[in-house]
Amino acid sequence: MSDAERNHRGQLAVSLASGAVFGVGLAVSGMTRPEKVRGFLDFLGRWDPSLAFVMGGAVLVHTVAFWRITKRRSPVFASRFGIPTRRDIDARLVVGAALFGIGWGLGGFCPGPGVTSLVGGAPPVVAFVLAMVASLAVTARIESAR
Repeated sequence: MSDAERNHRGQLAVSLASGAVFGVGLAVSGMTRPEKVRGFLDFLGRWDPSLAFVMGGAVLVHTVAFWRITKRRSPVFASRFGIPTRRDIDARLVVGAALFGIGWGLGGFCPGPGVTSLVGGAPPVVAFVLAMVASLAVTARIESAR
C-alpha cells in the first residue's frame, strides 16, 4: 500500500471516528430534539439556555484543539493546513447565514443533528434531510453557472 493510500485510509478512519463522536455528543446533549432547539430560540417564552452551554463547550474544545494542532508543522494526514484566509463579509455569506438561521429556527435542525437523527427514520427528519440535500444540489448548480 502506498503512502497516499495509507494517508487516505487514515483520513477516512479519523473522519468516521470524529463524526461518530460528534453524533453521540449531539444525541447526549439533546440537540437532536427540535423542541430543545426551538426552546433556545424562544427568548420571549420559555427560554432554554442549555444550547448556549453546548455551544460554549464546543467553542472551548475547538479553541484549545486548534491552538495545539496548529503548533505542529503539518497535519497528520496532509502536507499542509487548510485554514481559510478570507475575512470579508459579502452578500453570499449574509444570505447563506440568514437562510441557515431561518431553516434552523423553523425546522429545529441544522445539518449535524439532522443527519444524526436520520437513524430514527422519523418522516419529518427524512423530509428535512432531503430538503437540505436538494438545496445543496441547487446551490452547487447555481455556483457552477457563475
